[in-house]
Amino acid sequence: MAKIFQVHPDNPQVRRIEEIQAELQRGAVMLYPTDTVYAIGCDLNAKSAVERVRQIKQLANDKPLTFLCPSLSNVATYAYVSDTAYRMMKSLIPGPYTFLLPATKLVPRLVQSPKRKTTGIRVPNHTMCIALLSALANPIISTSAHLPPDDDIDDEYNGKEPQAYLSRIELFDRLDRLVDVIVDTGEEPNYEVSTILDMTGERPMIVRQGLGWEKVAAWV
Repeated sequence: MAKIFQVHPDNPQVRRIEEIQAELQRGAVMLYPTDTVYAIGCDLNAKSAVERVRQIKQLANDKPLTFLCPSLSNVATYAYVSDTAYRMMKSLIPGPYTFLLPATKLVPRLVQSPKRKTTGIRVPNHTMCIALLSALANPIISTSAHLPPDDDIDDEYNGKEPQAYLSRIELFDRLDRLVDVIVDTGEEPNYEVSTILDMTGERPMIVRQGLGWEKVAAWV
């Protein structure tokens, strides 16, 4: 059974964050809330944990995974960001946006798109996520907590709607035996996904319209 850590949504307790950080450093897989959907994740650099995330979601190795970073400067460590992309991203983050960018060598191959050598990165507008990212000092994998056979989507790369809307407790019950850690901030699941922006070309392209997509219309 998973360990449940109750964390205040607006003022995360330092001790709780440190306890979750320690679990992630030991290779734990967690269920946690973001500013879009509840996500399954782990330390980006914990290979065995990333493999477990893929197994839980039944994702092939050529399916890229999104990860969270705490700031734009941190994003630039893991992706090549052009001047145009930088200006746009600076105006949008933190927020419900996933940016597809060329990956640097610090992004594990197991996470990035093997053909395009790109990666999906988000800077969430979520206090608990930022606190945990800052404590861990590594990005955190973030893939939708919706599971097969309910759907076959990774929330950052497909626009399909989930077939069922689970409450927080139902979601916890369903994933209790699949993950090691459940972060409970008391927030009910949000089923509105992020807007995906492809930043690899000369002009940004909207790959999927999600939360906040109207704000990017002037850029594309």
